[in-house]
Amino acid sequence: MAVPLRGQRAAALLHFLCFLWAVFAVSQNAGFPRSVRKEPDVTYGGSWKHLTFLNQVLQTILYLLCVISDTVALCMPSLEKRVSSLVVPLRDFIFSSYVFPIGLFVPVAFWSLYLYDRELVYPLQLDDVNPIWLNHTMHTTILPLLFIELFICDHKYPRRCRGILGLCAFAVVYLSWIMWVNHASGIWAYPVLGVLSPLGRAVFISISFLIMVIFYFVGEQLTKRLWAKRKRKCT
Repeated sequence: MAVPLRGQRAAALLHFLCFLWAVFAVSQNAGFPRSVRKEPDVTYGGSWKHLTFLNQVLQTILYLLCVISDTVALCMPSLEKRVSSLVVPLRDFIFSSYVFPIGLFVPVAFWSLYLYDRELVYPLQLDDVNPIWLNHTMHTTILPLLFIELFICDHKYPRRCRGILGLCAFAVVYLSWIMWVNHASGIWAYPVLGVLSPLGRAVFISISFLIMVIFYFVGEQLTKRLWAKRKRKCT
């Protein structure tokens, strides 16, 4: 459901612009990071071992689905019901279970560690090979895009157990992936994991996942309260 006051066309335009930005950001970050520390950091797993890049890919998929849904609703209304029955549930699930909690976690976790000790997450040497604006496309601009989407589109959250289960499944697959990367290449996707003991890593990962679950509830409550208030104003 698009924002009534701005209209479906305005929401469609914003979705299209967000999609273009997401595609640009993913294309620019496809080779990140160009490590100055270890050659395997470049060759093994590439950007796909970083949650920041995966989050950008998820945002791109979300906005693609939004553009498809908007285009059909505006240009092919006779097909809207059929297409929406397939696209909208998938769009809403991706937003609620992945894009919002992960998209909120990435900038919060990154900038918190960066301010504490940037060497734990984004070593100083990377400034020599990656411009500042490229860093911000991964860790800063994703946040306003997140809240733009929350504001312009009424996403229907799945049943809580299903939504959290989806987030858990993603976390397990991602954790297995970065563990495999470390096993196969001897590197950690994030420097902070390399300086922690096994117990410290377990605690760090557990707390990180707990924060993402909390952010899931934050997104759920923000969506319900924002759109319930708007619906009351329209009645």
